[in-house]
Parts: sequence; structure tokens; C-alpha cells
Amino acid sequence: MSDFHYRVAVLTASDKGSRGERTDQSGPLIRELVEQAGYTAADYLILPDEQQQISEQLLRWCESGEIDLILTTGGTGFSPRDCMPEATLAVADRLAPGIAEAMRAYSLQITPRAMLSRAASVICRSTLIINLPGSPKAVRETLEYILPALGHGLDILTGRDGECARQG
Repeated sequence: MSDFHYRVAVLTASDKGSRGERTDQSGPLIRELVEQAGYTAADYLILPDEQQQISEQLLRWCESGEIDLILTTGGTGFSPRDCMPEATLAVADRLAPGIAEAMRAYSLQITPRAMLSRAASVICRSTLIINLPGSPKAVRETLEYILPALGHGLDILTGRDGECARQG
């Protein structure tokens, strides 16, 4: 990644967390990991599992021009209230399925439950949105796996680098 510090927003979807009934561990962990990787943690919110509210916030960040990468946590499972993939897909201009597929493939080496993830990864305007798992352990595993490749993708997406092919 270049010397430029990409700006990251973190969104946790949690009914209990949004009401103050549960401490969010995954959102702060995401912030810590991206900062260690040289990104700037620019914003962080906890919202209830409400598709419309989540989509509206994602779109606000994407249209602001101030956020390059949105990492979400929670809401990707089979619970009737889990709606993060739907909220994410609702704001997508283009799909970026390889990221979510890679996370699932990597996680399947750790647990067969990875196949139950409904996580999505998309592009909205010039912002990349990636749904991460909800548990801190899975957040750490998947984010540490994908972070090394994200800088190049963000360089291309934001126009900081126009070259996709590796040299040599």
C-alpha cells in the first residue's frame, strides 16, 4: 500500500449493542487491526439490525467522498433479523464477490460453519464495502487474511493506481 492512508468506516449491526445491552467487541477490533495495517479509522457506528437504516448509513458514507472502505460486522447469519448482506447489496453499484468468497474459503479451513456466512462485498461509488463476520475471533481471522490485498484494490478503485497487471 502507498503512503496514502485510506479512510475506513466501521459499522456494527447489533440490536443489543445499539441499545447498550451488549458491548461491541468486533467493531473496536476492526478499528485496531486496520490502524495497525496503516489505514485511518475515520468513523464507527453501531446500528440495530434494520435494513433500511443500515443501507442509508452505508450510502451516506459512500456519497460523502470521505470514506474509502467500509467494514461491517454482524448481521450475516441466518437469524431472521440478520440483514447486512441485503442492506449492502441494496447500495451496490458493482459487485466484488471475490473478497467474500475468499473469506469463506479461508474460514472453511478453520470451521465448517463458514459455509453459513451470507457476507457480501460490493463497490458503491468509489467505496469498497465488505461484510465481516460477527465474532471477534472470526473478524480477526478474516480481516488479517484479506487486508494485505485490499491496498491494491483500493488504489485501483480510487484512481491512485491504474495498473492492475503485476510487473515481472
